[in-house]
Amino acid sequence: MDLNKITSEIQEGVRKLLLAANLEKDDILVLGCSTSEVLGEKIGSNGSLEVADAIIRGILPMLKEQNIHLAVQCCEHLNRALVVEKKVQKEYRLDPVTVIPWYHAGGSIAVKAMEYFEDPVVVEKIQAHAGIDIGQTLIGMHLRPVAVPVRLDIKKIGEANVVFARTRPKLIGGERAHYPDTAKK
Repeated sequence: MDLNKITSEIQEGVRKLLLAANLEKDDILVLGCSTSEVLGEKIGSNGSLEVADAIIRGILPMLKEQNIHLAVQCCEHLNRALVVEKKVQKEYRLDPVTVIPWYHAGGSIAVKAMEYFEDPVVVEKIQAHAGIDIGQTLIGMHLRPVAVPVRLDIKKIGEANVVFARTRPKLIGGERAHYPDTAKK
């Protein structure tokens, strides 16, 4: 597997998602990733710290440059808890949980987040403003209502299917209500 290609693919996806999602300073992007799927294997069967490293190294600097926070979803063995920076946990008043993700419980991507984040902490849930799901890891529970798929020309990272999403506020009020044009995007 060409790790530089994986990094390039995720960077292209992040760049396009950031353009489509109109995220603001201090918004949160959630990442779910099966490195097994990126390698063309069944989810949870053949995790790769090298693939996780290529993905995190590709995403993190881009988000930091835009002042967007990254939340990394752990695998189902940790009930899809998330690794975030402690300042995000404090700012969003998220409840921390006591666990240290490792290769067999948390997954490779969470292990690398723990390594690359300045002051990592694990939280049980989050309401992110946008997301990237690599390998059908089911990040939907961590997106704010209303989640909207972002259709990009990037369909795979490595061998894994990838889905990009943004969120928007709920449209309320029914047929008599008026909405700004930006609410429907």
